[in-house]
Amino acid sequence: MRRLDKASAIEFIDVVSEEANCPLDRGTLLARFHAQEGGQLYSGAAAFAAMWRAIPMLRPIGLAAKNTYVLAGLEWLYVVFLRVRPKLQKLALRFE
Repeated sequence: MRRLDKASAIEFIDVVSEEANCPLDRGTLLARFHAQEGGQLYSGAAAFAAMWRAIPMLRPIGLAAKNTYVLAGLEWLYVVFLRVRPKLQKLALRFE
């Protein structure tokens, strides 16, 4: 996402870093993706949608996610991803 953010519209924060100024508990932040847009803190698919709205190439997807049904579908996919993520990480380690 950093490469796509050519205008540097997104401030990425490494929540693992001790210097990070985190609005929530680090464990909460590490469990799900979070993003802040217009003073509002989002989690999960809504956070991805907020990030996509800041990147011109992905903005249409982010705007589509303002629709309740689209966002619900994206959230469902995100939850499925969170369940398989540990297996994907183990698989990726095998190929390193």
